[in-house]
Amino acid sequence: MLAAAGELFAEHGFEATPTSRIAERAEVPKGLIHYYFRRKQDLLTALVDRLPEEPALSERVVVRGDVAGSLRRLVRELDARLEASPLLSHLLWREADTHIAVREALQQRFRHVVEQIRGVIELALPPGRISGDVDTAALLLARVVNHRHSLVRHGARDDELDREIGFIARALESGIGKPRKIKPA
Repeated sequence: MLAAAGELFAEHGFEATPTSRIAERAEVPKGLIHYYFRRKQDLLTALVDRLPEEPALSERVVVRGDVAGSLRRLVRELDARLEASPLLSHLLWREADTHIAVREALQQRFRHVVEQIRGVIELALPPGRISGDVDTAALLLARVVNHRHSLVRHGARDDELDREIGFIARALESGIGKPRKIKPA
Protein backbone atom coordinates (compact mmCIF):
# COMPACT_ATOMS: atom_id res chain seq x y z
CA MET A 1 0.00 0.00 0.00
CA LEU A 2 2.79 2.41 0.86
CA ALA A 3 4.64 1.66 -2.37
CA ALA A 4 1.48 2.31 -4.38
CA ALA A 5 0.77 5.52 -2.45
CA GLY A 6 4.34 6.74 -2.95
CA GLU A 7 4.23 6.07 -6.68
CA LEU A 8 0.90 7.80 -7.16
CA PHE A 9 1.73 10.78 -4.92
CA ALA A 10 4.97 11.28 -6.86
CA GLU A 11 3.21 10.95 -10.23
CA HIS A 12 0.09 13.01 -9.56
CA GLY A 13 0.61 14.81 -6.26
CA PHE A 14 -0.89 14.13 -2.86
CA GLU A 15 -4.07 16.13 -3.32
CA ALA A 16 -4.83 14.68 -6.77
CA THR A 17 -4.52 11.06 -5.64
CA PRO A 18 -7.66 9.50 -4.17
CA THR A 19 -7.35 6.54 -1.82
CA SER A 20 -9.45 4.51 -4.25
CA ARG A 21 -6.66 4.80 -6.83
CA ILE A 22 -4.09 3.76 -4.21
CA ALA A 23 -6.16 0.71 -3.38
CA GLU A 24 -6.49 -0.13 -7.06
CA ARG A 25 -2.73 0.16 -7.64
CA ALA A 26 -1.97 -1.87 -4.49
CA GLU A 27 -4.61 -4.43 -5.49
CA VAL A 28 -6.33 -4.29 -2.09
CA PRO A 29 -9.84 -3.30 -1.02
CA LYS A 30 -10.20 0.43 -0.30
CA GLY A 31 -11.37 -0.36 3.22
CA LEU A 32 -8.03 -1.98 3.99
CA ILE A 33 -6.25 1.29 3.36
CA HIS A 34 -8.57 3.07 5.79
CA TYR A 35 -8.11 0.27 8.31
CA TYR A 36 -4.34 0.87 8.45
CA PHE A 37 -4.33 4.58 7.67
CA ARG A 38 -7.26 6.53 9.11
CA ARG A 39 -6.51 9.56 6.93
CA LYS A 40 -4.74 9.95 3.62
CA GLN A 41 -2.29 12.23 5.46
CA ASP A 42 -1.25 9.18 7.53
CA LEU A 43 -0.04 7.50 4.33
CA LEU A 44 2.19 10.49 3.62
CA THR A 45 3.51 10.47 7.19
CA ALA A 46 4.29 6.74 6.93
CA LEU A 47 6.23 7.39 3.70
CA VAL A 48 8.23 10.15 5.41
CA ASP A 49 9.02 7.77 8.27
CA ARG A 50 10.63 5.40 5.76
CA LEU A 51 13.44 7.86 5.03
CA PRO A 52 16.82 6.24 5.58
CA GLU A 53 18.80 7.95 8.32
CA GLU A 54 21.86 5.77 8.64
CA PRO A 55 25.04 7.83 8.65
CA ALA A 56 27.70 7.41 6.02
CA LEU A 57 30.46 5.43 7.65
CA SER A 58 33.35 7.79 8.27
CA GLU A 59 35.91 5.04 7.81
CA ARG A 60 34.73 4.56 4.22
CA VAL A 61 34.89 8.21 3.24
CA VAL A 62 37.52 9.92 5.39
CA VAL A 63 41.20 10.10 4.52
CA ARG A 64 43.15 12.08 7.10
CA GLY A 65 44.75 15.09 5.42
CA ASP A 66 42.48 14.94 2.35
CA VAL A 67 39.49 17.14 3.14
CA ALA A 68 38.44 17.59 -0.50
CA GLY A 69 38.69 13.89 -1.33
CA SER A 70 36.84 12.93 1.85
CA LEU A 71 34.03 15.38 1.08
CA ARG A 72 33.78 14.12 -2.50
CA ARG A 73 33.41 10.54 -1.24
CA LEU A 74 30.74 11.65 1.26
CA VAL A 75 28.79 13.48 -1.46
CA ARG A 76 28.94 10.39 -3.69
CA GLU A 77 27.52 8.38 -0.76
CA LEU A 78 24.71 10.93 -0.25
CA ASP A 79 23.96 10.97 -3.99
CA ALA A 80 23.78 7.16 -4.02
CA ARG A 81 21.15 7.26 -1.27
CA LEU A 82 19.12 9.76 -3.23
CA GLU A 83 19.35 7.62 -6.35
CA ALA A 84 18.32 4.52 -4.36
CA SER A 85 14.84 5.96 -3.87
CA PRO A 86 14.22 8.66 -6.49
CA LEU A 87 10.47 8.27 -6.18
CA LEU A 88 10.47 9.00 -2.46
CA SER A 89 12.83 11.95 -2.92
CA HIS A 90 10.65 13.35 -5.71
CA LEU A 91 7.57 12.98 -3.53
CA LEU A 92 9.20 14.71 -0.56
CA TRP A 93 10.40 17.72 -2.51
CA ARG A 94 7.07 17.98 -4.29
CA GLU A 95 4.94 17.92 -1.14
CA ALA A 96 7.22 19.94 1.19
CA ASP A 97 5.42 23.21 0.49
CA THR A 98 1.99 21.95 1.49
CA HIS A 99 2.60 19.37 4.24
CA ILE A 100 4.33 20.23 7.48
CA ALA A 101 5.30 16.60 8.21
CA VAL A 102 7.19 16.44 4.93
CA ARG A 103 8.81 19.83 5.47
CA GLU A 104 9.93 18.80 8.96
CA ALA A 105 11.33 15.52 7.62
CA LEU A 106 13.35 17.40 5.00
CA GLN A 107 14.62 19.84 7.63
CA GLN A 108 15.67 16.94 9.85
CA ARG A 109 17.36 15.27 6.88
CA PHE A 110 19.23 18.54 6.19
CA ARG A 111 20.45 18.81 9.80
CA HIS A 112 21.62 15.21 9.59
CA VAL A 113 23.61 15.96 6.42
CA VAL A 114 25.22 19.01 8.09
CA GLU A 115 26.34 16.81 10.99
CA GLN A 116 27.76 14.18 8.65
CA ILE A 117 29.70 16.80 6.69
CA ARG A 118 31.01 18.39 9.90
CA GLY A 119 32.17 14.99 11.14
CA VAL A 120 33.96 14.19 7.89
CA ILE A 121 35.71 17.58 7.86
CA GLU A 122 36.86 17.21 11.47
CA LEU A 123 38.23 13.72 10.83
CA ALA A 124 39.87 14.64 7.52
CA LEU A 125 41.71 17.72 8.77
CA PRO A 126 45.28 16.96 9.79
CA PRO A 127 45.68 16.82 13.59
CA GLY A 128 46.62 20.11 15.19
CA ARG A 129 46.12 22.01 11.94
CA ILE A 130 44.58 25.45 12.19
CA SER A 131 41.34 25.27 10.32
CA GLY A 132 38.64 27.62 9.20
CA ASP A 133 35.10 27.70 10.45
CA VAL A 134 34.08 24.03 10.20
CA ASP A 135 30.47 24.73 11.17
CA THR A 136 30.00 27.28 8.40
CA ALA A 137 31.76 25.07 5.86
CA ALA A 138 29.51 22.13 6.77
CA LEU A 139 26.40 24.28 6.51
CA LEU A 140 27.44 25.71 3.13
CA LEU A 141 28.22 22.33 1.60
CA ALA A 142 24.99 20.86 3.00
CA ARG A 143 23.05 23.69 1.35
CA VAL A 144 24.74 23.00 -1.98
CA VAL A 145 24.00 19.26 -1.72
CA ASN A 146 20.42 19.97 -0.63
CA HIS A 147 19.89 22.34 -3.57
CA ARG A 148 21.36 19.80 -5.95
CA HIS A 149 19.12 17.03 -4.61
CA SER A 150 16.05 19.24 -4.91
CA LEU A 151 16.79 19.84 -8.60
CA VAL A 152 17.66 16.28 -9.59
CA ARG A 153 13.96 15.45 -9.84
CA HIS A 154 13.79 17.90 -12.73
CA GLY A 155 16.62 16.13 -14.52
CA ALA A 156 19.14 18.83 -13.63
CA ARG A 157 22.69 17.87 -12.72
CA ASP A 158 25.07 20.26 -10.98
CA ASP A 159 28.58 19.62 -12.24
CA GLU A 160 30.04 22.56 -10.32
CA LEU A 161 30.03 20.67 -7.03
CA ASP A 162 33.60 19.46 -7.45
CA ARG A 163 34.85 23.05 -7.68
CA GLU A 164 32.79 24.07 -4.65
CA ILE A 165 34.15 21.19 -2.57
CA GLY A 166 37.70 22.15 -3.59
CA PHE A 167 37.08 25.76 -2.60
CA ILE A 168 35.68 24.79 0.82
CA ALA A 169 38.54 22.36 1.47
CA ARG A 170 41.21 24.94 0.54
CA ALA A 171 39.56 27.54 2.77
CA LEU A 172 39.46 25.14 5.71
CA GLU A 173 43.02 23.94 5.22
CA SER A 174 44.39 27.48 4.99
CA GLY A 175 42.42 28.71 8.01
CA ILE A 176 40.29 31.16 6.04
CA GLY A 177 37.14 31.94 7.94
CA LYS A 178 38.67 30.89 11.23
CA PRO A 179 36.28 31.93 13.99
CA ARG A 180 37.69 34.94 15.80
CA LYS A 181 37.30 35.68 19.46
CA ILE A 182 35.67 39.01 20.07
CA LYS A 183 37.09 40.98 22.96
CA PRO A 184 34.46 42.25 25.37
CA ALA A 185 33.92 46.01 25.22
